Amino acid sequence: MRYLVTGASGGFGGYALDWLLKIAPDDDIVGLVRNPDKAGDVESKGAEARIGDYSDIDSLTRSFEGIDRLLFVSGAPGNRQQEHTNVVEAAKKCGISFIAYTSFAHADLVHNMLSEDHVFTEAKIVQSGIAHTFLRNNWYLENETTLLKHALETGQLVYMAGEATVGWALKREYAEAAARVLIAGNQPKVMELSANPTRYSELAQALEAATGKAIDAVDMDETQFAEALRDEVPEPAIQGMIGTQQLIAHGDLEVQSSDFALALGHSLVGLEDAVKELVRSRHLL
Repeated sequence: MRYLVTGASGGFGGYALDWLLKIAPDDDIVGLVRNPDKAGDVESKGAEARIGDYSDIDSLTRSFEGIDRLLFVSGAPGNRQQEHTNVVEAAKKCGISFIAYTSFAHADLVHNMLSEDHVFTEAKIVQSGIAHTFLRNNWYLENETTLLKHALETGQLVYMAGEATVGWALKREYAEAAARVLIAGNQPKVMELSANPTRYSELAQALEAATGKAIDAVDMDETQFAEALRDEVPEPAIQGMIGTQQLIAHGDLEVQSSDFALALGHSLVGLEDAVKELVRSRHLL
Protein backbone atom coordinates (compact mmCIF):
# COMPACT_ATOMS: atom_id res chain seq x y z
CA MET A 1 0.00 0.00 0.00
CA ARG A 2 1.46 3.33 -1.08
CA TYR A 3 0.26 6.67 0.28
CA LEU A 4 0.75 10.15 -1.19
CA VAL A 5 0.28 13.50 0.57
CA THR A 6 -0.14 16.59 -1.57
CA GLY A 7 1.32 19.89 -0.42
CA ALA A 8 3.89 17.93 1.57
CA SER A 9 6.19 20.91 2.06
CA GLY A 10 3.36 23.10 3.40
CA GLY A 11 2.02 23.46 6.91
CA PHE A 12 -0.84 20.98 6.85
CA GLY A 13 0.77 18.57 4.39
CA GLY A 14 4.03 18.66 6.33
CA TYR A 15 2.29 17.75 9.58
CA ALA A 16 0.38 14.96 7.84
CA LEU A 17 3.58 13.60 6.29
CA ASP A 18 5.22 13.56 9.72
CA TRP A 19 2.33 11.54 11.13
CA LEU A 20 2.32 9.08 8.26
CA LEU A 21 6.02 8.44 8.81
CA LYS A 22 5.19 7.53 12.41
CA ILE A 23 2.42 5.06 11.61
CA ALA A 24 3.34 3.53 8.22
CA PRO A 25 6.56 2.19 6.66
CA ASP A 26 8.74 4.96 5.21
CA ASP A 27 9.02 3.12 1.87
CA ASP A 28 5.24 3.40 1.43
CA ILE A 29 5.02 7.18 1.81
CA VAL A 30 5.30 9.79 -0.93
CA GLY A 31 5.16 13.56 -0.56
CA LEU A 32 4.08 15.74 -3.50
CA VAL A 33 5.71 19.16 -3.79
CA ARG A 34 5.19 21.85 -6.42
CA ASN A 35 8.66 23.40 -6.12
CA PRO A 36 11.55 21.04 -6.90
CA ASP A 37 13.66 22.98 -4.39
CA LYS A 38 11.38 21.62 -1.64
CA ALA A 39 11.93 17.96 -2.54
CA GLY A 40 14.87 17.77 -0.15
CA ASP A 41 12.60 18.73 2.76
CA VAL A 42 10.46 15.66 2.09
CA GLU A 43 13.37 13.33 1.42
CA SER A 44 15.18 14.41 4.58
CA LYS A 45 12.23 13.08 6.57
CA GLY A 46 12.53 9.67 4.92
CA ALA A 47 9.70 9.86 2.37
CA GLU A 48 9.90 9.79 -1.42
CA ALA A 49 9.42 13.19 -3.05
CA ARG A 50 7.58 13.70 -6.32
CA ILE A 51 7.07 16.94 -8.22
CA GLY A 52 3.58 17.96 -9.29
CA ASP A 53 1.49 21.09 -9.72
CA TYR A 54 -2.31 21.19 -9.43
CA SER A 55 -2.37 23.36 -12.56
CA ASP A 56 -0.46 20.73 -14.60
CA ILE A 57 -2.46 17.52 -14.95
CA ASP A 58 0.39 15.71 -16.71
CA SER A 59 2.69 16.29 -13.74
CA LEU A 60 0.00 14.96 -11.42
CA THR A 61 -0.53 11.87 -13.56
CA ARG A 62 3.18 11.11 -13.44
CA SER A 63 3.30 11.69 -9.69
CA PHE A 64 0.28 9.52 -8.90
CA GLU A 65 1.58 6.42 -10.66
CA GLY A 66 1.68 3.45 -8.29
CA ILE A 67 -0.18 5.30 -5.51
CA ASP A 68 -3.03 3.51 -3.72
CA ARG A 69 -4.36 6.17 -1.35
CA LEU A 70 -4.25 9.94 -1.70
CA LEU A 71 -4.40 12.63 0.97
CA PHE A 72 -5.66 15.53 -1.13
CA VAL A 73 -4.93 18.78 0.69
CA SER A 74 -7.07 21.53 -0.82
CA GLY A 75 -5.22 24.18 -2.79
CA ALA A 76 -5.20 27.94 -2.44
CA PRO A 77 -8.20 29.99 -3.66
CA GLY A 78 -7.95 31.37 -7.16
CA ASN A 79 -8.23 28.80 -9.93
CA ARG A 80 -9.04 26.11 -7.40
CA GLN A 81 -11.94 24.41 -9.19
CA GLN A 82 -9.90 23.66 -12.32
CA GLU A 83 -6.87 22.66 -10.26
CA HIS A 84 -8.92 20.33 -8.09
CA THR A 85 -10.51 18.84 -11.18
CA ASN A 86 -7.01 18.04 -12.41
CA VAL A 87 -6.19 16.24 -9.16
CA VAL A 88 -9.33 14.10 -9.28
CA GLU A 89 -8.95 13.25 -12.96
CA ALA A 90 -5.30 12.29 -12.48
CA ALA A 91 -6.22 10.14 -9.49
CA LYS A 92 -8.90 8.38 -11.53
CA LYS A 93 -6.54 7.79 -14.45
CA CYS A 94 -3.87 6.30 -12.16
CA GLY A 95 -6.25 3.95 -10.37
CA ILE A 96 -6.03 5.52 -6.93
CA SER A 97 -8.44 3.59 -4.73
CA PHE A 98 -9.14 6.08 -1.94
CA ILE A 99 -9.06 9.86 -1.47
CA ALA A 100 -9.11 11.71 1.84
CA TYR A 101 -9.92 15.33 0.96
CA THR A 102 -9.60 18.33 3.28
CA SER A 103 -12.94 20.08 2.91
CA PHE A 104 -14.87 22.71 4.90
CA ALA A 105 -17.24 22.46 7.84
CA HIS A 106 -20.82 21.62 6.79
CA ALA A 107 -19.75 22.28 3.20
CA ASP A 108 -23.06 21.06 1.79
CA LEU A 109 -25.17 23.11 4.20
CA VAL A 110 -23.54 26.54 4.22
CA HIS A 111 -23.02 29.10 1.47
CA ASN A 112 -20.06 31.38 2.02
CA MET A 113 -16.83 32.62 0.46
CA LEU A 114 -14.97 29.48 1.56
CA SER A 115 -17.42 26.66 0.94
CA GLU A 116 -18.14 26.89 -2.82
CA ASP A 117 -14.89 25.35 -4.08
CA HIS A 118 -15.15 22.53 -1.54
CA VAL A 119 -18.71 21.68 -2.58
CA PHE A 120 -17.49 21.59 -6.18
CA THR A 121 -14.55 19.32 -5.31
CA GLU A 122 -16.61 16.95 -3.21
CA ALA A 123 -18.98 16.53 -6.15
CA LYS A 124 -16.06 15.82 -8.50
CA ILE A 125 -14.75 13.12 -6.19
CA VAL A 126 -18.19 11.52 -5.89
CA GLN A 127 -18.57 11.56 -9.68
CA SER A 128 -15.17 9.88 -10.07
CA GLY A 129 -16.40 6.80 -8.24
CA ILE A 130 -13.27 6.72 -6.07
CA ALA A 131 -13.85 5.69 -2.46
CA HIS A 132 -13.36 8.69 -0.22
CA THR A 133 -13.66 10.47 3.08
CA PHE A 134 -14.36 14.19 3.14
CA LEU A 135 -12.52 15.69 6.10
CA ARG A 136 -14.69 18.71 6.78
CA ASN A 137 -12.23 20.70 8.86
CA ASN A 138 -13.67 23.36 11.10
CA TRP A 139 -11.17 26.13 11.96
CA TYR A 140 -7.47 26.04 12.68
CA LEU A 141 -6.56 27.82 15.91
CA GLU A 142 -3.58 29.18 13.96
CA ASN A 143 -6.07 31.23 11.90
CA GLU A 144 -6.56 33.41 14.98
CA THR A 145 -2.86 34.26 15.38
CA THR A 146 -3.33 37.90 14.39
CA LEU A 147 -6.18 38.42 16.85
CA LEU A 148 -4.33 36.62 19.64
CA LYS A 149 -1.19 38.69 19.04
CA HIS A 150 -3.27 41.86 19.09
CA ALA A 151 -4.90 40.73 22.33
CA LEU A 152 -1.59 40.12 24.04
CA GLU A 153 -0.36 43.56 22.96
CA THR A 154 -3.51 45.50 23.88
CA GLY A 155 -5.34 43.38 26.47
CA GLN A 156 -8.35 43.09 24.13
CA LEU A 157 -9.41 40.12 22.01
CA VAL A 158 -11.49 41.85 19.35
CA TYR A 159 -14.05 40.06 17.21
CA MET A 160 -17.40 40.51 15.44
CA ALA A 161 -18.99 37.09 15.92
CA GLY A 162 -21.19 37.71 18.96
CA GLU A 163 -22.15 34.49 20.73
CA ALA A 164 -21.49 32.27 17.70
CA THR A 165 -19.20 29.32 18.29
CA VAL A 166 -16.18 27.87 16.48
CA GLY A 167 -14.65 24.37 16.66
CA TRP A 168 -11.02 25.49 17.05
CA ALA A 169 -8.22 22.93 17.09
CA LEU A 170 -4.54 22.95 16.21
CA LYS A 171 -3.56 22.38 12.58
CA ARG A 172 -1.36 19.47 13.61
CA GLU A 173 -4.42 17.76 15.12
CA TYR A 174 -6.40 18.08 11.90
CA ALA A 175 -3.36 16.75 10.01
CA GLU A 176 -2.99 13.78 12.36
CA ALA A 177 -6.67 12.95 11.86
CA ALA A 178 -6.18 13.10 8.09
CA ALA A 179 -3.15 10.79 8.23
CA ARG A 180 -4.98 8.26 10.38
CA VAL A 181 -8.04 8.28 8.11
CA LEU A 182 -5.78 7.76 5.11
CA ILE A 183 -4.19 4.70 6.71
CA ALA A 184 -7.51 3.27 7.92
CA GLY A 185 -9.28 3.79 4.60
CA ASN A 186 -12.60 2.59 6.03
CA GLN A 187 -13.96 5.67 7.76
CA PRO A 188 -17.31 7.32 6.99
CA LYS A 189 -17.61 9.16 3.68
CA VAL A 190 -18.03 12.44 5.56
CA MET A 191 -16.37 13.38 8.85
CA GLU A 192 -17.12 16.71 10.50
CA LEU A 193 -13.85 17.47 12.29
CA SER A 194 -14.66 20.01 14.95
CA ALA A 195 -13.56 20.52 18.54
CA ASN A 196 -16.06 21.59 21.19
CA PRO A 197 -18.05 24.64 20.03
CA THR A 198 -16.42 27.65 21.69
CA ARG A 199 -17.18 31.39 21.82
CA TYR A 200 -14.58 34.12 21.39
CA SER A 201 -15.22 35.14 24.98
CA GLU A 202 -14.08 31.65 26.01
CA LEU A 203 -11.05 31.92 23.74
CA ALA A 204 -10.14 35.13 25.56
CA GLN A 205 -10.39 33.29 28.88
CA ALA A 206 -8.15 30.51 27.55
CA LEU A 207 -5.58 33.07 26.36
CA GLU A 208 -5.62 34.74 29.78
CA ALA A 209 -5.17 31.40 31.56
CA ALA A 210 -2.42 30.32 29.16
CA THR A 211 -0.37 33.48 29.48
CA GLY A 212 -1.27 35.06 32.83
CA LYS A 213 -2.13 38.31 31.03
CA ALA A 214 -5.47 40.05 31.56
CA ILE A 215 -7.53 39.76 28.38
CA ASP A 216 -10.94 41.31 27.74
CA ALA A 217 -13.19 39.94 24.99
CA VAL A 218 -14.60 42.88 23.01
CA ASP A 219 -17.38 42.26 20.48
CA MET A 220 -17.26 45.04 17.88
CA ASP A 221 -19.06 46.20 14.79
CA GLU A 222 -17.30 46.18 11.43
CA THR A 223 -16.02 49.77 11.67
CA GLN A 224 -14.65 49.30 15.17
CA PHE A 225 -13.04 45.97 14.27
CA ALA A 226 -11.26 47.43 11.23
CA GLU A 227 -10.08 50.47 13.19
CA ALA A 228 -8.71 48.33 16.02
CA LEU A 229 -6.51 46.37 13.60
CA ARG A 230 -5.59 49.07 11.08
CA ASP A 231 -2.16 49.87 12.53
CA GLU A 232 -1.10 46.21 12.45
CA VAL A 233 -2.87 44.59 9.49
CA PRO A 234 -2.97 45.60 5.78
CA GLU A 235 -6.39 46.70 4.56
CA PRO A 236 -6.97 43.69 2.22
CA ALA A 237 -6.22 41.33 5.11
CA ILE A 238 -8.62 43.25 7.35
CA GLN A 239 -11.38 42.82 4.78
CA GLY A 240 -10.66 39.08 4.66
CA MET A 241 -10.86 38.89 8.45
CA ILE A 242 -14.18 40.78 8.40
CA GLY A 243 -15.54 38.25 5.91
CA THR A 244 -14.45 35.41 8.16
CA GLN A 245 -16.02 37.04 11.20
CA GLN A 246 -19.27 37.46 9.30
CA LEU A 247 -19.48 33.80 8.32
CA ILE A 248 -18.69 32.79 11.91
CA ALA A 249 -21.36 35.17 13.20
CA HIS A 250 -23.78 33.55 10.76
CA GLY A 251 -23.15 30.23 12.49
CA ASP A 252 -21.32 28.53 9.63
CA LEU A 253 -18.72 27.00 11.98
CA GLU A 254 -21.17 25.89 14.67
CA VAL A 255 -20.71 22.12 14.52
CA GLN A 256 -21.52 19.41 17.06
CA SER A 257 -19.69 16.21 16.17
CA SER A 258 -17.67 13.39 17.74
CA ASP A 259 -15.92 12.59 14.44
CA PHE A 260 -12.64 14.28 15.39
CA ALA A 261 -11.93 11.98 18.34
CA LEU A 262 -13.07 9.02 16.22
CA ALA A 263 -10.55 9.89 13.52
CA LEU A 264 -7.73 10.51 15.98
CA GLY A 265 -8.40 7.59 18.26
CA HIS A 266 -7.84 9.89 21.24
CA SER A 267 -9.09 13.18 22.65
CA LEU A 268 -8.07 16.62 21.44
CA VAL A 269 -5.77 18.98 23.29
CA GLY A 270 -7.73 21.23 25.65
CA LEU A 271 -8.22 24.81 24.48
CA GLU A 272 -5.96 26.38 27.12
CA ASP A 273 -3.11 24.00 26.31
CA ALA A 274 -3.68 24.49 22.57
CA VAL A 275 -3.49 28.27 22.99
CA LYS A 276 -0.35 27.91 25.09
CA GLU A 277 1.24 25.78 22.36
CA LEU A 278 0.31 28.30 19.68
CA VAL A 279 1.60 31.27 21.67
CA ARG A 280 4.90 29.48 22.23
CA SER A 281 5.31 28.25 18.64
CA ARG A 282 4.45 31.62 17.09
CA HIS A 283 6.53 33.57 19.65
CA LEU A 284 3.59 35.78 20.52
CA LEU A 285 5.11 36.69 23.88
